[in-house]
Amino acid sequence: MKTLKYLAALLLFINISAFNIKEETPIPGYVIGSMAKDFKLKSVDGKTISLSDYKMAKGFIVVFTCNHCPYAQAYEQRIIDLHKRYNPIGYPVIAINPNDKTREPDDSYENMQKRAKEKNYPFVYLYDESQDVAKTYGAARTPHVYVLQKTAEGNRVEYIGAIDDNYEDPAAVKDKYVEQAVDALLAQKPVATTSTKAIGCTIKWKK
Repeated sequence: MKTLKYLAALLLFINISAFNIKEETPIPGYVIGSMAKDFKLKSVDGKTISLSDYKMAKGFIVVFTCNHCPYAQAYEQRIIDLHKRYNPIGYPVIAINPNDKTREPDDSYENMQKRAKEKNYPFVYLYDESQDVAKTYGAARTPHVYVLQKTAEGNRVEYIGAIDDNYEDPAAVKDKYVEQAVDALLAQKPVATTSTKAIGCTIKWKK
């Protein structure tokens, strides 16, 4: 009897572990130096947006984010500030919501529209309904940032990871990773920190 109980408990642990591994395991995607493919995604204003639409851009700050995640909400104003600072000098924020609306109804397209209007987003907010773009990039969390530099060969990935080193308190931030990366690219210098661990909610993949 004890053996049967032990086996049942072991099987339950294995099943739970397998579920967690599936949820947490990073998806292979872009690495530093990869050339990011263009995409076509629907914006909250109903328009279809591609990176190629930005003829004058020098690069992009691509942020996988969403409505419901507390980490995404904590970084919301900082994402707005990034766009306001860098869009005029060639690096607009491209915000993308990759979450499955069935698993997280707060992240539906209609709720994206409401959030963008309420917060007066100055950047485009795109819906990756198929989740193909997030998978291609290798995004795992919200927020998860990819800084791209436009080159003759394409949009080269120059930084991957977190926005900065303190999601809880903007005043306590010591390393502003995205700002440092974009500033280096604008100065035509190598990016000192090319990758960090993205801190946020796991992307809600379709089952």
